[in-house]
Amino acid sequence: MSTEPLWSENLRKVYTVKGAPAVEALAGVSMNVRPGERVALLGRNGAGKTTFLRIASTLLRPTSGSIRVFGYDVDSTPEKARPYIAVVPQEGKPFFHLCPREQVYTYLRARGLSREVAQNRTEEALVRMGLTEVADRLAITLSGGQRQRTMVATVIATEAPLLFLDEPTIGMDPFARREVWASLRDLTAKGSTILLTTHYLDEAEALSHRLYIVEQGRVIVSGTAEDLKRSVGGTVKVSMPNGVGRAEQFRSFGEVVTDGDGLTVIVTPERLREVMDLAERGHITPIVGPVSLEEAFLRVVGRKIDED
Repeated sequence: MSTEPLWSENLRKVYTVKGAPAVEALAGVSMNVRPGERVALLGRNGAGKTTFLRIASTLLRPTSGSIRVFGYDVDSTPEKARPYIAVVPQEGKPFFHLCPREQVYTYLRARGLSREVAQNRTEEALVRMGLTEVADRLAITLSGGQRQRTMVATVIATEAPLLFLDEPTIGMDPFARREVWASLRDLTAKGSTILLTTHYLDEAEALSHRLYIVEQGRVIVSGTAEDLKRSVGGTVKVSMPNGVGRAEQFRSFGEVVTDGDGLTVIVTPERLREVMDLAERGHITPIVGPVSLEEAFLRVVGRKIDED
């Protein structure tokens, strides 16, 4: 039996509704998350990310396959797995009749922490998430970003062995997002393990030790962000707005990706000058930059992460 923080093999989830075709949300997902890792689960809307997290956090039962948290079967013995887990659900909201201070403290007490520890961690989490000025305001009066920060503060304060975060920084400003990143790095330094989903590819690249990309309920690639970027075939991208009609002229230089009217060519530094010259002769203004995780995702999946 695996004692890794998270392990799954051939995990499937099929939704059936009378009178409608069955929908396969997960089609055999196998993955593992090692102690102290931060792993990102990436995919477009409907790819199966949230379904996987809901099963892993004991909120949903799988159709078949196996999934374990620290060696405990999530499906057959969820009560043994739950003490190890803390969750920020997608679009989760704090209790409307509680203020952030009460929300965090009450959750920690419900998990069995002493009053002193719960009070100390509550204040630390509120400061970390920039919530001290609104700590005693009812959640119903907070902005969307403040509510999301309250949810993240609630979970990071647990310092649970395994944290699931489903789009944890959605609706946050850039400064708040980076504070969440710093908090998650601190948690793994203390020994926690994290699995998160995100639509922000810069977030996935900045945070994750490894990542899994899912599409139509299947894992189609896994590895580090650098592994995935290297698989594109070059380290430099040349973007050409309105250049899609010239795609065939650039295919010999490397990977060619089209996005609407735009054209992007992935090349090695040695061939960059040739691509630039060809673009300029065609009266196209090229924009040069490093290959990003976005280009790699587009190549692997065939569509952008925010494209339905």
